[in-house]
Amino acid sequence: MPSRAEEIRVAALGLFARLGYEATTMADIGAAVGIRGPSLYKHVASKQDLLAAVMTGTMRELLALHREAVATTDDPAERLRRATEAHVRYHAGHRLEAFVGNREIRSLVPSNRRRVLSLRAEYEKCFRDLVHAGITAGRFHVMSARLASYAILDLGMGVAVWFRADGELTEDIVTWQYGEMALRIVGAT
Repeated sequence: MPSRAEEIRVAALGLFARLGYEATTMADIGAAVGIRGPSLYKHVASKQDLLAAVMTGTMRELLALHREAVATTDDPAERLRRATEAHVRYHAGHRLEAFVGNREIRSLVPSNRRRVLSLRAEYEKCFRDLVHAGITAGRFHVMSARLASYAILDLGMGVAVWFRADGELTEDIVTWQYGEMALRIVGAT
């Protein structure tokens, strides 16, 4: 059973995705979990803290999944494939986090925005480092590791927009295909 804090986070995420951060009130969040608005402050400091927690939590989870995906191989192509598949699988299963993460960055106060943007930069660098490693090993043939990492990340984030578990393609097929696309982007040999 999820903790009260997790129930509140999930409710806030759903409301931020449906109504937008600005239109969501603490009373809305409280009502979604059966707590009167003022009592909600016993569990969370502010709506801003909830948004920051959602966005930093998403990035920390993506970073952890990335590290886990690449930990058991040194082969540059396999590392990039596994990282891409983890990225795509996350976005296929966490559509609301992706939507809120992209749409509500503007709603973060500057200190929270800096923290989220720093985590995003760290995540992009993980992919760029994989591409650099492949270039150095003579396995990838691409002019810009940064551009390649951006392309791979953008492809994966787009999955959150269109993927449906009951759709034409399974999550496994989609993740495998995107792994193949990532290798084509970097000109893997």
